Amino acid sequence: MPNSRPRHRRGAGGGGGAAGRDELVSRSLQSAEHCLGAQDFGTAYAHYLLVLSLAPELKDDVKETFQYTLFRWAEELDALSRIQDLLGCYEQALELFPDDEVICNSMGEHLFRMGFRDEAAGYFHKAVKLNPDFSDAKENFYRVANWLVERWHFIMLNDIKRNKIYNAAIQKAVHSGYKSVLDIGTGTGILSMFAKKAGADSVYACELSKTMYELACDVVAANKMEAGIKLLHMKSLDIEIPKHIPERVSLVVTETVDAGLFGEGIVESLIHAWDCLLLQPKTKGEDGSCEKCGKVIPASAVIFGMAVECAEIRRHHRIGIKDIAGIHLPANVKFQSPAYSSLDSEEAVEPYTTEKMSRVPGGYLALTECFEIMTVDFNNLQELKSLATKKPDKIDIPVTKEGILDAIVVWFVLHLDDEHSLSTSPGEETCWEQAVYAVQDLADYRIKPGDHVMMEVSCQDCYLRIQGIHVLGSEHEMDVVKSFTKSKDSLSLGNEAELCSALANLQTSKPDSVEQMCVLESTEIALLNNIPYHEGFKMAMRRVLSSLTPEKLLQAMDMDTQCQSDEINSGSGQKENSVLSAPDPYYVLDVSEGFSILPIIAGTLGQVKPYSSVEKDQHRITLGLISEANHFPKETLEFWLRHVEDESAVLQRPTSDKLWSIIILDVIEPSGLIQQEIMEKAAISRCLLQSGGKIFPQYVVMLGLLVESQILVEESAVQGTERTLGVNIAPFINQFQVPIRVFLDLSSLPCIPLSKPVELLRLDLMTPYLNTYSREVKVHICKSGQVTAIPFWYHVYLDEEIRLDTSSEASHWKQAAVVLDNPIQVEMGEELVLSVQHHKSNVSITVKQ
Repeated sequence: MPNSRPRHRRGAGGGGGAAGRDELVSRSLQSAEHCLGAQDFGTAYAHYLLVLSLAPELKDDVKETFQYTLFRWAEELDALSRIQDLLGCYEQALELFPDDEVICNSMGEHLFRMGFRDEAAGYFHKAVKLNPDFSDAKENFYRVANWLVERWHFIMLNDIKRNKIYNAAIQKAVHSGYKSVLDIGTGTGILSMFAKKAGADSVYACELSKTMYELACDVVAANKMEAGIKLLHMKSLDIEIPKHIPERVSLVVTETVDAGLFGEGIVESLIHAWDCLLLQPKTKGEDGSCEKCGKVIPASAVIFGMAVECAEIRRHHRIGIKDIAGIHLPANVKFQSPAYSSLDSEEAVEPYTTEKMSRVPGGYLALTECFEIMTVDFNNLQELKSLATKKPDKIDIPVTKEGILDAIVVWFVLHLDDEHSLSTSPGEETCWEQAVYAVQDLADYRIKPGDHVMMEVSCQDCYLRIQGIHVLGSEHEMDVVKSFTKSKDSLSLGNEAELCSALANLQTSKPDSVEQMCVLESTEIALLNNIPYHEGFKMAMRRVLSSLTPEKLLQAMDMDTQCQSDEINSGSGQKENSVLSAPDPYYVLDVSEGFSILPIIAGTLGQVKPYSSVEKDQHRITLGLISEANHFPKETLEFWLRHVEDESAVLQRPTSDKLWSIIILDVIEPSGLIQQEIMEKAAISRCLLQSGGKIFPQYVVMLGLLVESQILVEESAVQGTERTLGVNIAPFINQFQVPIRVFLDLSSLPCIPLSKPVELLRLDLMTPYLNTYSREVKVHICKSGQVTAIPFWYHVYLDEEIRLDTSSEASHWKQAAVVLDNPIQVEMGEELVLSVQHHKSNVSITVKQ
């Protein structure tokens, strides 16, 4: 806590009033300090407000202590859910210190946690403008920028082919007489400006996102079209005539489509537009002017699909192993990805993930020809209305190649009119990703020519749904009949023999064998499939525990390596004997993010009391079932958050008189970045370890290399006005440019390496004095070219011998990259110097010129 006490400077005026004021200021300062000592931050804050209102000349003297008081009082108000009081305190503070970047940043952090991302971004942005070197504010702004301006905006605006085709279709329509235009979901306003430049008389544009709306206002004004384009900050569904626009328009333009076509709500918005905002469409064979008729761009779409084999999709959506580092996964536990589980969910969850299939690691194999799934006419109101109520269409697709059925990949062709179209096919050079419907719950995923892949397709809850996936064998019997959906009307049981088999299984199953569904994120499923990760942790934990009590663990290790399979088969529970009777177990705490079976693996290593920090009840039940299946008593595995009152204080002693033998921390996020506040967590963890105990990982080495990658440049910032056909957008949207790209697959990233990998940084969690927070790294250039980015990844050392590589084929981690503002030309044989800064778990990498 700052403890400098300011000395009040008396004004030259003197007099009784001034003396009384000085006395009140002095007493209030004393009271504030007394309250701070007693940790009465609310009262201390009130005293400081009084001091600063009476003696504003003391601002510089009390600024640091005032900040400290404000932040501590705000924490208490936040904990008490006194949100209005909290915001009021910050507003008062910013009236006193309007240009204080630290208060602005703190206000933004509170707003972001409350869900007010637009408002938070404003405070983060202001803090960065006030102090461009304020790393906390920069990191916060980068984080919120990804929420406010999604990265696909940059990719789409740089897609000159897409821009030209939309521009041509809009020009054709306007020149044909469609002179009044509504742009639904305008984004940056580019389609509205195309319409205005084409000669439209009146243009209206609506945008729901506050950030994008304000961005569009700036862009339209900069292009001198604010008089001709009326921007509305609202959903199109809320637009009323004549309240918001004077009359029905003749043309609606929109690109509110996602990789699965319907996911951005285009059907609902166009039904409303036809009902309330558009003129009636021209009937077939009707001649005359288009001014009194309505139409939509795009006019229609055709959705296509293809069954594929893809190991990368498979490992992110299905558990491919039954045994993980000696831990048996019981048959009654079923893991599902959120997209698959959405079939049962009442919430509107996307029933697919998205992938750029041309860049998926390891590639993919097409198992069927491309097939048509559905067509939709956006200029036919009755067809749009029937989509949601229409019964699912059944599709039968012949298999053309032998392989493993991993997913149905979906894309579409968007027909803007009868002349102009855009394809999102994986074979096209496009800004679009494809929708991936991962196949799960089949008895056998291998298919061959002669088989048929069967499915049902529909448009429900604003999403394209592909359900009931099964395989009809070449002998015309249902070889695989496990349905992709759980709805009773579409669940198929196959032939009579299979039904008898199912009944027999029900009769012979254990009475307590209850099936447990466990929904995991795709990164969590990939983690379970990461064999080197679990084997590495098992070996590293065994070494630590052996060093603590080698003689006590000898028998347990022999049991683990020799008798485990016998125990699983016999259910004898032999491992219970010494573990539970031992008076002093060794405590292992796993505070890694998400679902983790490391505590159960620790429990196989003998005299161990493992603690898991999973939060979801579903995950706890699943871990309990896995423990039971591996013959651990229920009380062996503890869930730590049940013992901790404050989740933010999860790092505590296991008991009042005990310390941890092992603490497992998550150092790297699945995105490829270092976890927030990891060094602070490591500092606390070191104080909670017994003598000889370890933090896992013990240290991490960041590696990187120089590359030339035009793709990364185009995905990070809009490149001038040429790509946007002369419309000036880049300076405005590039304010939300983020210098670091995450969730990259370096193995399939289109790039040219210009150097060999080099060590950029070492983070030591056990011995912090080895850490360097600022260093320069010389990189030898091995190929001439333009350096546009610096991809990076990590070697995670559990000990000096056991290392995990976050760039390996089995890794559940992705990689990240710093994208340079300006490319740097280099020649083979030269050296480039990188400046690497590490601050509060945030790493910045810049090229030193």
